Amino acid sequence: MLRSLLIMSFLTVASSAEAESSQPNVLLLYLDNVGYGDLGCYGNKVARTPHIDRLAADGVRFTQWYCGSPSCSPSRGALLTGRHPERNGLNYQLLPEENLRGIGLPHSEKILPQYLKPLGYATACFGKWNIGFAPGSRPTERGFDEFLGHASGNIHYYKHLYHKQNDLRRGTEPVDLMGKYSTDLFADAAIDFIERNRGGPWFVYLPFNAVHFVSDVNCEAGERPDWQAPSEAYEKAGFKPDDPDPRHRFLAVLSALDTAVGRVLQKVDDAGLRERTLVLCISDNGAFMLPGRGDVEQSNKPLRDGGVTVYEGGLRVPAIIRWPGVVAFGTTCNTMLSSMDVVPSVVAAAGGTLPRDRLFDGRDARLAWQHMMVTPEKSEALWGHRGGTPHAKLWWVWGEQTAIRLHDWKMVLLRPDGREELYELASDLGEQRNESFGDRDVPYNPQELIKSPGLRMSTKLQRLLSSERRAIQDDPTRSPSAREK
Repeated sequence: MLRSLLIMSFLTVASSAEAESSQPNVLLLYLDNVGYGDLGCYGNKVARTPHIDRLAADGVRFTQWYCGSPSCSPSRGALLTGRHPERNGLNYQLLPEENLRGIGLPHSEKILPQYLKPLGYATACFGKWNIGFAPGSRPTERGFDEFLGHASGNIHYYKHLYHKQNDLRRGTEPVDLMGKYSTDLFADAAIDFIERNRGGPWFVYLPFNAVHFVSDVNCEAGERPDWQAPSEAYEKAGFKPDDPDPRHRFLAVLSALDTAVGRVLQKVDDAGLRERTLVLCISDNGAFMLPGRGDVEQSNKPLRDGGVTVYEGGLRVPAIIRWPGVVAFGTTCNTMLSSMDVVPSVVAAAGGTLPRDRLFDGRDARLAWQHMMVTPEKSEALWGHRGGTPHAKLWWVWGEQTAIRLHDWKMVLLRPDGREELYELASDLGEQRNESFGDRDVPYNPQELIKSPGLRMSTKLQRLLSSERRAIQDDPTRSPSAREK
Protein backbone atom coordinates (compact mmCIF):
# COMPACT_ATOMS: atom_id res chain seq x y z
CA MET A 1 0.00 0.00 0.00
CA LEU A 2 2.77 2.44 0.98
CA ARG A 3 4.64 1.55 -2.21
CA SER A 4 1.53 2.32 -4.28
CA LEU A 5 1.04 5.68 -2.57
CA LEU A 6 4.67 6.57 -3.18
CA ILE A 7 4.37 5.65 -6.84
CA MET A 8 1.17 7.68 -7.22
CA SER A 9 2.77 10.66 -5.49
CA PHE A 10 5.82 10.42 -7.77
CA LEU A 11 3.65 10.24 -10.89
CA THR A 12 1.64 13.28 -9.78
CA VAL A 13 4.80 15.33 -9.21
CA ALA A 14 6.30 14.10 -12.48
CA SER A 15 3.13 14.96 -14.37
CA SER A 16 3.07 18.46 -12.91
CA ALA A 17 6.75 18.97 -13.69
CA GLU A 18 6.22 17.78 -17.26
CA ALA A 19 3.29 20.17 -17.74
CA GLU A 20 5.35 23.07 -16.43
CA SER A 21 8.50 22.24 -18.42
CA SER A 22 6.77 21.75 -21.80
CA GLN A 23 5.90 24.78 -23.87
CA PRO A 24 2.30 25.78 -23.18
CA ASN A 25 0.04 27.46 -25.65
CA VAL A 26 -0.76 30.93 -24.31
CA LEU A 27 -4.15 32.60 -24.56
CA LEU A 28 -4.08 36.16 -23.22
CA LEU A 29 -7.59 37.59 -22.90
CA TYR A 30 -7.30 41.34 -22.28
CA LEU A 31 -10.60 42.95 -21.33
CA ASP A 32 -11.26 46.64 -21.86
CA ASN A 33 -12.40 48.77 -18.89
CA VAL A 34 -13.89 45.84 -16.95
CA GLY A 35 -14.06 46.98 -13.33
CA TYR A 36 -13.07 45.11 -10.20
CA GLY A 37 -16.74 44.74 -9.26
CA ASP A 38 -18.19 44.04 -12.72
CA LEU A 39 -17.90 40.23 -12.79
CA GLY A 40 -19.90 37.59 -11.00
CA CYS A 41 -16.76 35.90 -9.69
CA TYR A 42 -15.76 39.22 -8.10
CA GLY A 43 -19.03 39.57 -6.24
CA ASN A 44 -21.40 41.19 -8.72
CA LYS A 45 -24.88 39.78 -8.03
CA VAL A 46 -26.50 41.19 -11.19
CA ALA A 47 -23.99 40.53 -13.96
CA ARG A 48 -24.30 37.23 -15.82
CA THR A 49 -20.76 36.11 -16.63
CA PRO A 50 -20.92 32.31 -16.36
CA HIS A 51 -17.98 31.58 -18.66
CA ILE A 52 -15.55 33.93 -16.95
CA ASP A 53 -16.83 32.72 -13.58
CA ARG A 54 -16.16 29.12 -14.68
CA LEU A 55 -12.66 30.13 -15.73
CA ALA A 56 -12.09 31.44 -12.20
CA ALA A 57 -13.47 28.21 -10.71
CA ASP A 58 -11.06 26.23 -12.88
CA GLY A 59 -8.05 28.34 -12.00
CA VAL A 60 -6.77 31.10 -9.74
CA ARG A 61 -8.60 34.36 -9.06
CA PHE A 62 -6.36 37.27 -8.04
CA THR A 63 -7.47 39.95 -5.59
CA GLN A 64 -4.42 42.25 -5.69
CA TRP A 65 -3.49 42.32 -9.36
CA TYR A 66 -2.51 45.78 -10.61
CA CYS A 67 -2.37 47.19 -14.13
CA GLY A 68 0.65 49.18 -15.24
CA SER A 69 -1.40 52.34 -15.74
CA PRO A 70 -5.00 53.49 -15.22
CA SER A 71 -5.36 54.29 -18.94
CA CYS A 72 -5.53 52.09 -22.04
CA SER A 73 -2.39 52.87 -24.10
CA PRO A 74 0.20 52.83 -21.29
CA SER A 75 -1.50 49.83 -19.68
CA ARG A 76 -1.01 47.84 -22.89
CA GLY A 77 2.56 49.02 -23.32
CA ALA A 78 3.40 47.86 -19.79
CA LEU A 79 1.66 44.51 -20.29
CA LEU A 80 3.43 43.70 -23.55
CA THR A 81 6.93 44.92 -22.58
CA GLY A 82 7.07 43.96 -18.90
CA ARG A 83 8.46 47.45 -18.29
CA HIS A 84 7.09 50.44 -16.40
CA PRO A 85 5.43 53.09 -18.62
CA GLU A 86 8.04 55.58 -17.40
CA ARG A 87 10.74 53.17 -18.62
CA ASN A 88 9.23 52.00 -21.91
CA GLY A 89 8.41 55.50 -23.18
CA LEU A 90 4.61 55.20 -23.38
CA ASN A 91 3.08 56.84 -20.32
CA TYR A 92 0.31 58.76 -22.05
CA GLN A 93 -2.90 58.04 -23.90
CA LEU A 94 -2.54 58.23 -27.66
CA LEU A 95 -4.38 61.05 -29.42
CA PRO A 96 -6.42 60.30 -32.58
CA GLU A 97 -3.59 61.06 -35.00
CA GLU A 98 -1.11 59.09 -32.87
CA ASN A 99 -3.47 56.11 -32.81
CA LEU A 100 -3.64 55.95 -36.58
CA ARG A 101 -0.19 57.11 -37.68
CA GLY A 102 1.97 57.64 -34.59
CA ILE A 103 4.88 55.58 -33.29
CA GLY A 104 3.34 55.16 -29.84
CA LEU A 105 5.42 52.54 -28.06
CA PRO A 106 9.03 53.31 -29.09
CA HIS A 107 10.53 50.94 -31.65
CA SER A 108 13.42 50.26 -29.28
CA GLU A 109 10.99 48.31 -27.08
CA LYS A 110 10.44 44.58 -27.63
CA ILE A 111 7.08 43.00 -26.89
CA LEU A 112 5.98 39.52 -25.87
CA PRO A 113 5.55 37.88 -29.32
CA GLN A 114 9.08 38.95 -30.23
CA TYR A 115 10.34 36.82 -27.35
CA LEU A 116 8.07 33.87 -28.19
CA LYS A 117 8.57 33.59 -31.96
CA PRO A 118 12.24 32.51 -31.68
CA LEU A 119 11.00 29.76 -29.34
CA GLY A 120 8.81 28.33 -32.11
CA TYR A 121 5.48 30.01 -31.34
CA ALA A 122 2.87 30.98 -33.92
CA THR A 123 1.55 34.37 -32.83
CA ALA A 124 -1.62 36.39 -33.44
CA CYS A 125 -3.38 39.49 -32.16
CA PHE A 126 -7.10 40.05 -32.59
CA GLY A 127 -8.70 43.22 -31.23
CA LYS A 128 -7.68 46.59 -29.84
CA TRP A 129 -4.06 47.65 -30.52
CA ASN A 130 -3.83 51.25 -29.23
CA ILE A 131 -0.03 51.53 -28.97
CA GLY A 132 0.77 53.15 -32.33
CA PHE A 133 0.21 52.28 -35.99
CA ALA A 134 3.06 54.00 -37.82
CA PRO A 135 5.27 51.78 -40.01
CA GLY A 136 7.29 49.68 -37.59
CA SER A 137 4.67 50.04 -34.85
CA ARG A 138 2.00 47.75 -36.27
CA PRO A 139 1.31 44.27 -34.83
CA THR A 140 2.69 42.28 -37.81
CA GLU A 141 5.87 44.38 -37.57
CA ARG A 142 6.26 43.70 -33.85
CA GLY A 143 6.23 39.92 -33.74
CA PHE A 144 2.67 38.92 -34.59
CA ASP A 145 2.10 36.64 -37.57
CA GLU A 146 -1.51 37.77 -37.93
CA PHE A 147 -3.65 40.73 -36.91
CA LEU A 148 -7.32 41.56 -37.20
CA GLY A 149 -8.38 44.52 -35.13
CA HIS A 150 -8.35 48.28 -34.79
CA ALA A 151 -5.50 50.71 -34.35
CA SER A 152 -7.35 53.04 -32.00
CA GLY A 153 -8.56 52.95 -28.41
CA ASN A 154 -12.27 52.42 -29.05
CA ILE A 155 -14.59 51.86 -32.03
CA HIS A 156 -18.24 51.52 -32.94
CA TYR A 157 -19.05 47.87 -32.18
CA TYR A 158 -20.85 47.31 -35.52
CA LYS A 159 -19.57 50.00 -37.87
CA HIS A 160 -15.97 49.90 -36.62
CA LEU A 161 -15.71 53.68 -36.87
CA TYR A 162 -13.04 55.75 -35.17
CA HIS A 163 -13.54 59.49 -35.65
CA LYS A 164 -16.00 58.81 -38.49
CA GLN A 165 -13.70 56.48 -40.49
CA ASN A 166 -13.35 52.71 -40.68
CA ASP A 167 -10.59 51.60 -38.32
CA LEU A 168 -10.69 47.85 -38.83
CA ARG A 169 -7.45 46.38 -40.21
CA ARG A 170 -6.29 42.97 -41.37
CA GLY A 171 -2.53 42.98 -41.13
CA THR A 172 -1.67 46.58 -42.01
CA GLU A 173 -4.51 47.20 -44.49
CA PRO A 174 -8.07 48.43 -43.90
CA VAL A 175 -10.81 45.81 -44.20
CA ASP A 176 -14.55 46.43 -44.48
CA LEU A 177 -16.55 44.08 -42.25
CA MET A 178 -19.25 46.58 -41.33
CA GLY A 179 -22.27 45.07 -39.61
CA LYS A 180 -20.35 42.34 -37.79
CA TYR A 181 -20.19 42.72 -34.02
CA SER A 182 -16.57 43.42 -33.11
CA THR A 183 -16.48 41.22 -30.00
CA ASP A 184 -17.60 38.25 -32.11
CA LEU A 185 -15.25 39.15 -34.97
CA PHE A 186 -12.23 38.98 -32.71
CA ALA A 187 -13.37 35.79 -31.00
CA ASP A 188 -14.03 34.13 -34.37
CA ALA A 189 -10.56 35.10 -35.61
CA ALA A 190 -8.99 33.60 -32.49
CA ILE A 191 -11.01 30.38 -32.88
CA ASP A 192 -9.92 30.05 -36.52
CA PHE A 193 -6.26 30.66 -35.61
CA ILE A 194 -6.34 28.03 -32.85
CA GLU A 195 -7.88 25.51 -35.26
CA ARG A 196 -5.15 26.15 -37.84
CA ASN A 197 -2.38 25.87 -35.26
CA ARG A 198 -3.53 22.89 -33.20
CA GLY A 199 -0.02 21.45 -33.23
CA GLY A 200 1.27 24.48 -31.33
CA PRO A 201 2.82 26.09 -29.60
CA TRP A 202 0.84 29.26 -30.20
CA PHE A 203 0.31 32.62 -28.54
CA VAL A 204 -3.01 34.42 -29.02
CA TYR A 205 -3.32 37.95 -27.69
CA LEU A 206 -7.04 38.72 -27.65
CA PRO A 207 -7.53 42.36 -26.52
CA PHE A 208 -11.30 42.82 -26.84
CA ASN A 209 -12.63 46.36 -27.23
CA ALA A 210 -15.47 45.35 -24.88
CA VAL A 211 -16.68 46.69 -22.55
CA HIS A 212 -15.41 50.13 -23.61
CA PHE A 213 -18.17 52.72 -24.00
CA VAL A 214 -18.84 54.07 -27.50
CA SER A 215 -17.76 57.68 -27.98
CA ASP A 216 -19.97 60.08 -29.91
CA VAL A 217 -17.08 60.77 -32.32
CA ASN A 218 -17.27 57.11 -33.36
CA CYS A 219 -20.92 57.33 -34.37
CA GLU A 220 -22.40 58.47 -37.65
CA ALA A 221 -24.00 61.90 -37.85
CA GLY A 222 -27.26 61.92 -35.92
CA GLU A 223 -26.54 58.62 -34.17
CA ARG A 224 -26.66 58.61 -30.38
CA PRO A 225 -23.74 56.89 -28.59
CA ASP A 226 -24.99 53.86 -26.70
CA TRP A 227 -23.93 50.52 -25.25
CA GLN A 228 -24.09 48.13 -28.22
CA ALA A 229 -24.79 44.39 -28.12
CA PRO A 230 -26.57 41.70 -30.17
CA SER A 231 -30.18 40.81 -29.35
CA GLU A 232 -29.20 37.43 -27.91
CA ALA A 233 -26.84 39.16 -25.46
CA TYR A 234 -29.77 41.12 -24.04
CA GLU A 235 -31.72 37.89 -23.66
CA LYS A 236 -28.84 36.20 -21.84
CA ALA A 237 -28.55 39.23 -19.57
CA GLY A 238 -32.28 39.02 -18.85
CA PHE A 239 -33.44 42.10 -20.78
CA LYS A 240 -35.14 43.08 -24.02
CA PRO A 241 -33.06 44.52 -26.90
CA ASP A 242 -35.01 47.80 -26.80
CA ASP A 243 -34.50 48.25 -23.04
CA PRO A 244 -33.49 51.94 -22.65
CA ASP A 245 -31.86 51.57 -19.22
CA PRO A 246 -28.09 52.15 -19.72
CA ARG A 247 -27.32 49.81 -16.81
CA HIS A 248 -29.14 46.99 -18.56
CA ARG A 249 -27.56 47.80 -21.90
CA PHE A 250 -24.09 47.69 -20.34
CA LEU A 251 -24.87 44.28 -18.83
CA ALA A 252 -25.77 43.06 -22.33
CA VAL A 253 -22.36 44.22 -23.63
CA LEU A 254 -20.73 42.38 -20.73
CA SER A 255 -22.82 39.28 -21.46
CA ALA A 256 -21.72 39.36 -25.12
CA LEU A 257 -18.10 39.58 -23.99
CA ASP A 258 -18.56 36.65 -21.62
CA THR A 259 -20.15 34.55 -24.38
CA ALA A 260 -17.23 35.31 -26.72
CA VAL A 261 -14.73 34.32 -24.03
CA GLY A 262 -16.68 31.11 -23.52
CA ARG A 263 -16.60 30.27 -27.22
CA VAL A 264 -12.82 30.71 -27.41
CA LEU A 265 -12.30 28.57 -24.30
CA GLN A 266 -14.62 25.93 -25.75
CA LYS A 267 -12.49 25.84 -28.89
CA VAL A 268 -9.41 25.21 -26.75
CA ASP A 269 -11.24 22.29 -25.14
CA ASP A 270 -12.65 20.92 -28.39
CA ALA A 271 -9.18 20.96 -29.95
CA GLY A 272 -7.91 18.84 -27.05
CA LEU A 273 -5.61 21.64 -25.90
CA ARG A 274 -6.98 22.45 -22.46
CA GLU A 275 -4.19 20.66 -20.57
CA ARG A 276 -1.54 22.34 -22.72
CA THR A 277 -2.85 25.90 -22.61
CA LEU A 278 -2.08 28.70 -20.18
CA VAL A 279 -5.05 31.10 -20.10
CA LEU A 280 -4.78 34.60 -18.64
CA CYS A 281 -7.84 36.84 -18.39
CA ILE A 282 -7.04 40.39 -17.22
CA SER A 283 -8.64 43.83 -17.44
CA ASP A 284 -6.52 46.68 -18.77
CA ASN A 285 -7.61 49.15 -16.07
CA GLY A 286 -10.52 49.86 -13.77
CA ALA A 287 -13.96 50.91 -14.99
CA PHE A 288 -14.25 54.62 -15.68
CA MET A 289 -16.36 56.30 -13.03
CA LEU A 290 -17.03 59.28 -15.30
CA PRO A 291 -20.37 60.70 -16.49
CA GLY A 292 -21.58 58.87 -19.57
CA ARG A 293 -18.60 56.53 -19.50
CA GLY A 294 -19.56 53.96 -16.89
CA ASP A 295 -20.19 55.86 -13.66
CA VAL A 296 -23.80 54.60 -13.45
CA GLU A 297 -23.49 51.28 -15.25
CA GLN A 298 -20.21 49.80 -14.02
CA SER A 299 -18.64 48.89 -10.69
CA ASN A 300 -15.23 48.89 -9.05
CA LYS A 301 -16.70 48.04 -5.64
CA PRO A 302 -15.40 48.01 -2.98
CA LEU A 303 -12.62 50.17 -4.39
CA ARG A 304 -12.42 53.94 -4.71
CA ASP A 305 -12.90 55.79 -8.01
CA GLY A 306 -11.83 54.25 -11.32
CA GLY A 307 -9.92 54.52 -14.59
CA VAL A 308 -7.61 57.51 -15.16
CA THR A 309 -7.10 57.84 -11.39
CA VAL A 310 -4.40 56.28 -9.22
CA TYR A 311 -6.84 55.19 -6.55
CA GLU A 312 -7.45 51.44 -6.22
CA GLY A 313 -10.48 51.52 -8.53
CA GLY A 314 -8.27 52.68 -11.39
CA LEU A 315 -5.37 50.32 -10.76
CA ARG A 316 -6.55 47.09 -9.11
CA VAL A 317 -8.20 44.90 -11.75
CA PRO A 318 -9.83 41.48 -12.10
CA ALA A 319 -7.34 38.81 -13.18
CA ILE A 320 -7.75 35.05 -13.59
CA ILE A 321 -5.28 32.36 -14.64
CA ARG A 322 -6.04 28.77 -15.67
CA TRP A 323 -3.11 26.43 -16.22
CA PRO A 324 -4.06 22.78 -15.69
CA GLY A 325 -1.49 20.72 -13.86
CA VAL A 326 0.43 23.79 -12.76
CA VAL A 327 -1.90 26.11 -10.82
CA ALA A 328 -4.55 24.87 -8.40
CA PHE A 329 -8.15 25.16 -9.50
CA GLY A 330 -10.77 27.12 -7.58
CA THR A 331 -8.26 29.08 -5.51
CA THR A 332 -7.70 32.74 -4.65
CA CYS A 333 -4.34 34.50 -4.61
CA ASN A 334 -4.02 37.60 -2.40
CA THR A 335 -0.43 38.41 -3.35
CA MET A 336 0.34 41.84 -4.84
CA LEU A 337 1.10 41.25 -8.53
CA SER A 338 1.27 43.28 -11.73
CA SER A 339 0.36 42.95 -15.40
CA MET A 340 4.05 43.68 -16.02
CA ASP A 341 4.70 40.17 -14.66
CA VAL A 342 3.10 38.58 -17.73
CA VAL A 343 6.14 38.92 -20.01
CA PRO A 344 8.75 37.43 -17.64
CA SER A 345 6.37 34.70 -16.45
CA VAL A 346 5.21 33.62 -19.91
CA VAL A 347 8.69 33.75 -21.45
CA ALA A 348 10.02 31.57 -18.60
CA ALA A 349 7.09 29.15 -18.99
CA ALA A 350 7.89 28.89 -22.71
CA GLY A 351 11.47 27.91 -21.91
CA GLY A 352 13.01 31.25 -22.85
CA THR A 353 15.13 33.82 -21.04
CA LEU A 354 14.79 37.58 -21.09
CA PRO A 355 17.61 39.61 -22.63
CA ARG A 356 20.14 41.32 -20.40
CA ASP A 357 20.24 44.46 -22.53
CA ARG A 358 17.31 46.05 -20.69
CA LEU A 359 15.77 46.22 -17.23
CA PHE A 360 12.36 44.70 -16.51
CA ASP A 361 9.94 45.87 -13.84
CA GLY A 362 7.80 42.74 -14.07
CA ARG A 363 8.85 39.57 -12.26
CA ASP A 364 8.52 35.87 -12.99
CA ALA A 365 5.49 35.36 -10.74
CA ARG A 366 4.77 31.69 -11.38
CA LEU A 367 5.59 30.68 -7.81
CA ALA A 368 3.00 33.19 -6.57
CA TRP A 369 0.45 31.83 -9.06
CA GLN A 370 1.08 28.41 -7.51
CA HIS A 371 0.79 29.67 -3.91
CA MET A 372 4.37 28.57 -3.23
CA MET A 373 6.09 29.68 -0.02
CA VAL A 374 9.40 31.39 -0.78
CA THR A 375 12.22 31.76 1.76
CA PRO A 376 13.77 35.21 2.29
CA GLU A 377 16.99 33.98 0.67
CA LYS A 378 15.25 32.66 -2.42
CA SER A 379 13.07 35.75 -2.59
CA GLU A 380 16.12 37.97 -2.65
CA ALA A 381 17.71 35.87 -5.39
CA LEU A 382 14.53 35.82 -7.50
CA TRP A 383 13.02 39.23 -6.91
CA GLY A 384 15.65 41.43 -5.24
CA HIS A 385 14.06 41.66 -1.79
CA ARG A 386 13.41 39.31 1.13
CA GLY A 387 9.64 39.73 1.39
CA GLY A 388 8.72 36.37 -0.16
CA THR A 389 6.57 37.82 -2.97
CA PRO A 390 7.43 39.13 -6.46
CA HIS A 391 6.86 42.77 -5.45
CA ALA A 392 7.41 44.63 -2.20
CA LYS A 393 6.41 47.85 -3.97
CA LEU A 394 4.63 49.14 -7.05
CA TRP A 395 4.23 52.72 -8.25
CA TRP A 396 2.36 54.69 -10.88
CA VAL A 397 2.48 58.11 -12.53
CA TRP A 398 -0.49 59.38 -14.49
CA GLY A 399 -0.56 63.07 -15.42
CA GLU A 400 -0.63 65.08 -12.20
CA GLN A 401 -1.24 61.98 -10.07
CA THR A 402 1.37 59.75 -8.49
CA ALA A 403 0.95 56.74 -6.23
CA ILE A 404 3.20 54.19 -4.58
CA ARG A 405 2.29 51.07 -2.68
CA LEU A 406 4.70 49.41 -0.26
CA HIS A 407 3.35 46.27 1.39
CA ASP A 408 -0.03 47.39 2.80
CA TRP A 409 0.73 51.11 2.72
CA LYS A 410 -0.17 53.34 -0.20
CA MET A 411 0.55 57.00 -0.76
CA VAL A 412 -1.21 59.22 -3.31
CA LEU A 413 0.24 62.56 -4.39
CA LEU A 414 -2.01 64.95 -6.30
CA ARG A 415 -0.55 67.91 -8.18
CA PRO A 416 -0.48 70.79 -8.66
CA ASP A 417 -1.83 71.48 -5.18
CA GLY A 418 0.58 68.99 -3.64
CA ARG A 419 -2.09 67.13 -1.69
CA GLU A 420 -0.74 64.06 0.06
CA GLU A 421 -2.81 61.05 1.10
CA LEU A 422 -1.76 57.91 2.96
CA TYR A 423 -3.81 54.73 3.30
CA GLU A 424 -3.33 51.41 5.06
CA LEU A 425 -5.08 49.10 2.59
CA ALA A 426 -5.35 46.05 4.83
CA SER A 427 -7.88 47.87 7.01
CA ASP A 428 -9.02 50.58 4.56
CA LEU A 429 -9.43 49.02 1.12
CA GLY A 430 -11.76 51.82 0.04
CA GLU A 431 -9.11 54.50 0.76
CA GLN A 432 -11.38 56.55 3.01
CA ARG A 433 -9.08 57.37 5.96
CA ASN A 434 -6.17 59.61 5.07
CA GLU A 435 -3.48 58.89 7.67
CA SER A 436 -0.84 61.13 6.16
CA PHE A 437 -0.80 63.49 9.12
CA GLY A 438 -1.75 61.05 11.84
CA ASP A 439 0.37 59.73 14.65
CA ARG A 440 -0.28 56.06 13.94
CA ASP A 441 2.78 53.95 14.53
CA VAL A 442 4.08 52.10 11.48
CA PRO A 443 4.57 48.44 12.48
CA TYR A 444 7.63 47.77 10.33
CA ASN A 445 10.60 49.53 8.76
CA PRO A 446 10.99 47.89 5.31
CA GLN A 447 14.55 47.52 4.12
CA GLU A 448 13.72 49.30 0.84
CA LEU A 449 13.22 52.57 2.72
CA ILE A 450 15.82 54.85 4.16
CA LYS A 451 16.27 53.34 7.60
CA SER A 452 15.28 56.26 9.78
CA PRO A 453 12.71 55.05 12.31
CA GLY A 454 11.76 58.60 13.26
CA LEU A 455 10.39 59.44 9.80
CA ARG A 456 6.67 59.38 9.09
CA MET A 457 5.60 56.66 6.65
CA SER A 458 4.47 59.27 4.11
CA THR A 459 7.94 60.85 4.17
CA LYS A 460 9.55 57.46 3.70
CA LEU A 461 7.28 56.70 0.77
CA GLN A 462 8.03 60.05 -0.83
CA ARG A 463 11.75 59.34 -0.57
CA LEU A 464 11.28 55.85 -1.99
CA LEU A 465 9.20 57.19 -4.87
CA SER A 466 11.80 59.84 -5.67
CA SER A 467 14.48 57.16 -5.65
CA GLU A 468 12.48 54.95 -8.02
CA ARG A 469 11.84 57.78 -10.47
CA ARG A 470 15.50 58.84 -10.47
CA ALA A 471 16.57 55.27 -11.12
CA ILE A 472 14.41 55.10 -14.24
CA GLN A 473 15.59 58.48 -15.50
CA ASP A 474 19.18 57.26 -15.08
CA ASP A 475 18.48 53.89 -16.73
CA PRO A 476 20.42 53.70 -20.03
CA THR A 477 17.86 51.18 -21.32
CA ARG A 478 14.99 53.63 -20.89
CA SER A 479 13.22 54.44 -24.17
CA PRO A 480 12.53 58.13 -24.76
CA SER A 481 8.88 58.63 -25.67
CA ALA A 482 7.88 59.47 -29.22
CA ARG A 483 6.71 62.84 -27.89
CA GLU A 484 10.20 63.59 -26.60
CA LYS A 485 11.75 63.28 -30.05
